[in-house]
Amino acid sequence: MNIRDLEYLVALSEHKHFRKAAEACFVSQPTLSGQIRKLEDELGVSLLERTSRRVLFTDAGLSLVTQAQKVLVEVKVLTELASQQGESMAGPLHIGFIPTVGPYLLPLIIPALKESFPDLELFLHEAQTHQLVHQLEAGKLDCLILAAVKETEHFIELPLYDEPMVVAVPDAHPWAEKTSLDMASLNGETLLMLGDGHCLRDQALGFCFAAGAKEDGQFKATSLETLRNMVAAGSGITLLPKLATPKAHSRDGVSYIKAYDPVPTRLITLAYRPGSPLRERYEKIAWLIKEQIPAVLAE
Repeated sequence: MNIRDLEYLVALSEHKHFRKAAEACFVSQPTLSGQIRKLEDELGVSLLERTSRRVLFTDAGLSLVTQAQKVLVEVKVLTELASQQGESMAGPLHIGFIPTVGPYLLPLIIPALKESFPDLELFLHEAQTHQLVHQLEAGKLDCLILAAVKETEHFIELPLYDEPMVVAVPDAHPWAEKTSLDMASLNGETLLMLGDGHCLRDQALGFCFAAGAKEDGQFKATSLETLRNMVAAGSGITLLPKLATPKAHSRDGVSYIKAYDPVPTRLITLAYRPGSPLRERYEKIAWLIKEQIPAVLAE
């Protein structure tokens, strides 16, 4: 038994498909299947039900998967410890971003990161919060940059910046010429929102419900760009995070209005596993972001 065998087993448990698991591990399907069978022979137990058309694990297989996940996380920690023997800001770093942060934050920080830490190999991964949390727990990601939510409370979180949300309305809307708007003005309004799975949805809904607004139940967007285009088409109004909006008051049929009393905000953090030996690395990255973004938001 070796570490690679455990990776094959965990990948198969995640994908529930031999071909997809093999692709995830960058090996051929026969290679992965053969190693799983070899592992069964070595352990003397059946890990899979061979008669099923689907990938079904036996009880012994499920138990081994659970242990394998723990072992792989510990291997990840050992690798991190070894990397500290050299330059602390060198080598690979896998960072996860949520879709409502990544596309807007990355262009602002990547040049600075590459200039400040040229020996750092950045691998960027975008997914929804629950997926990123699972990948961080499993050791597949080193850290996350996302909005602070309940699911991230068991990680170490470094605050990066408070991001306000602004009201986005069509250029033909009666509020379009306003530069600021009391949140109480949303009372009785219906807002377009992101679909389930986006943490921004829950955060925006909280502010909207508190103001007396409601959600448009006939439409749920898959991205902020879809929301923006729906607003531009005159289909409704919404809340958008500040970094996702242009500097101009109006662009491409959408007007952006600063909201106040209260200012709807979300806290963006850098999260990593407790006990990670790369704490200093994460703190340096967090410091760089904290130096870059507040000035941008102030504009």
